[in-house]
Amino acid sequence: NGLNDGFGNTRLYHYAQTAFYVDHGQSWRLLTAGFIHFGIAHIAFNMLALYIIGMVLEPAIGPWRFAAIYFASLLAGSLGAMLANPFVYSGGASGAVFGIGAAATVIMTRRGVRFWDTGFGPLLLINLVFDYFIPNVSIGDHVGGMIGGALIGLVMVQAGRSRVGTAMGYLVAVVVAVISFAAAVVLAHAKIT
Repeated sequence: NGLNDGFGNTRLYHYAQTAFYVDHGQSWRLLTAGFIHFGIAHIAFNMLALYIIGMVLEPAIGPWRFAAIYFASLLAGSLGAMLANPFVYSGGASGAVFGIGAAATVIMTRRGVRFWDTGFGPLLLINLVFDYFIPNVSIGDHVGGMIGGALIGLVMVQAGRSRVGTAMGYLVAVVVAVISFAAAVVLAHAKIT
């Protein structure tokens, strides 16, 4: 989300993502931006969605795979935000939340649940439509997180629960995270120069 800081706390901007600071050696902002929120409603909606999706997905795949999807989706969302709005202060967990929602949708669909019956897939689509009507929402963050989470979820469900399959799921999460992080840093530099 953008500049509206409902907490009245300007220190939050020291952790928010923006191309200028990422290019000037503060690449850690790509990660810390996912842990700050601009207002009570912002954090409340993200935490409610995280709780609802987590109650379904985490018991199904385990806490470590859930965490891998979450953090890789967070960084994929940061890349999406850098692509869409590189000069806007961006923060919030919504890229990661969209990622785990997309992963849950992919995993449930691959296990035989119709897309419209997953609950999460339609909810993500509705939220993406609303993104265009709500000010200060980082659509790039949402789309980036959703793409990252869907990709990781697809690999995890395809690879199965064998030791090799589990390792493959973690490997893809690491690859998505590293590529997203590196691409966002390179993109920030390209936008500034």
